[in-house]
Amino acid sequence: AAPGGKTLQLASAGWTVTSVDNSQSRIKRLRENLYRTHLKAEVVNADILEWAPTEPADAILIDAPCSATGIFRRHPDVLHRVRPSIIAETAALQARIFARAADWVKPGGTLVYATCSLEPSEGEAQLDAFLAARSDYSIAPVDQSELPTGITPTETGTIRTLPGMLADQGGCDGFFIARLKRS
Repeated sequence: AAPGGKTLQLASAGWTVTSVDNSQSRIKRLRENLYRTHLKAEVVNADILEWAPTEPADAILIDAPCSATGIFRRHPDVLHRVRPSIIAETAALQARIFARAADWVKPGGTLVYATCSLEPSEGEAQLDAFLAARSDYSIAPVDQSELPTGITPTETGTIRTLPGMLADQGGCDGFFIARLKRS
């Protein structure tokens, strides 16, 4: 959840936000950023695989831990640190988080899965495996009108950004984002 970019955006848009992170130092940064911006969110220091909300949510954003291969434009060293074994371990953790968080969404609610990885095993393949296991979820396609100029949805309605995109605006990181609806 930290340093809180997504939390701050959601809170500033008026959402009631609960952010969960298992790192005390990242939680500290998130709380500092909330204080600095005068925004409010419930901040929980917990392992997402052990924590559970008290009631189902209208929407959940999974900002999944990942290999971070999508940030190599700003941090080229990431490509030297990431090994296939790390990607496999991270993908397994993502699958467990994805499955657990899906149970917390109300029927008719939205689940967003996001990762800053260029690895299909952490993005598209993760989504395919989830949808194969969960017939109560389907992709809620992102429309071009919801995206900034220079970013287009994929044929399936997900978003895949690459580090070379938006170069005239300073560039962007590589991300995979899928919006799902629960029946």
